Amino acid sequence: MFEECDTLVRNGTWELVPPDSSSNVVDCKWIFQIKRKSDGSIDKFKARLVAKGFNQRPGVDYFEMFSQVIKPTTVRLVLSIAISHNWCLRQLDINNAFLQGRLTETVFMAQPLGFIDSDHPTHVCKLKKAIYGLKHAPRAWYHELRQFLLAAGFKNSYADTSLFVLNTGGTILYLLIYVDDIILTGNNSAHVDRFVDTLAQRFSLKDIGPLSYFLGVEVLPHKHGALLSQRRYI
Repeated sequence: MFEECDTLVRNGTWELVPPDSSSNVVDCKWIFQIKRKSDGSIDKFKARLVAKGFNQRPGVDYFEMFSQVIKPTTVRLVLSIAISHNWCLRQLDINNAFLQGRLTETVFMAQPLGFIDSDHPTHVCKLKKAIYGLKHAPRAWYHELRQFLLAAGFKNSYADTSLFVLNTGGTILYLLIYVDDIILTGNNSAHVDRFVDTLAQRFSLKDIGPLSYFLGVEVLPHKHGALLSQRRYI
């Protein structure tokens, strides 16, 4: 809980302001999760602060909330291309992804339980960035990442808007997004490494390394390609 709250404060997620009786104040709560590895064993315990998005008012606290995620067919297609050409498949995880999205709407949230500011106990949090639980948090994060990728020279696929393609000077990179999980592949492993470094300069991320587990599917190397498995669900 302390680590989560410190991350939110360092990220500049909110500023404390006096309450306004005419404004809607969204409540928040702590969620406790058990993160598991691909084999089902426990990886770590995690506490996450989430806003009670069901308190938000449409047309006031948010407008659009739809956010794209990669299609399963696109994942299989890109994996087929990468494996058939013996390209590297890199897996990345963006830390606290939703906290990166900037808000254009004005949203107020109650101070988190257990971390109420002793100097301003009646103040509320005016959100400057998105937080988990907000109805439009996924959309805000997607647009933040999309703008970064477009500025880096990627093109957004028309067939699947969670697929981004960089094709320049004989180098091809494919980047797939599912919320905060990313698959990156291409015909130039050195360029893949450089772009991972570029991405890490903008967003805090975890470089998981070679693709091994994505959306509940294990990716197991095989002498003739790769084997996709969901054995933990059997």
